[in-house]
Amino acid sequence: MLHHVQLACPPGREAELRDFYAGVLGFTELEKPPVLAGRGGCWFRGHGIELHLGVDPDFRPATKAHPGLLVTDLDDWADRLRNAGYPARFDDDFPGMRRFYSEDCHGNRLEFLEPVG
Repeated sequence: MLHHVQLACPPGREAELRDFYAGVLGFTELEKPPVLAGRGGCWFRGHGIELHLGVDPDFRPATKAHPGLLVTDLDDWADRLRNAGYPARFDDDFPGMRRFYSEDCHGNRLEFLEPVG
């Protein structure tokens, strides 16, 4: 069983993470344990997944590795992201799934999937 997925972020950019993950995607921010809060970053939960965004001083966005978020109403998710200025690049190469790729506010790849039929 999976507890969370960790993505990286640049130092001091938590406000942008909150705008994207809570504002655009509708996740709830979790309070980090005090022993970890001083490290920076943010934790979020929603839509059946927990995401931890950890500070990396040598940050480079994950452009291949990514979480796959299983959603309902894929077109609504694509519209939500596009309306906020993020791409929704659809890909038909996953049998039994409709999907698209986007990225978060720091360029980390995200996949959104919805079962077909």
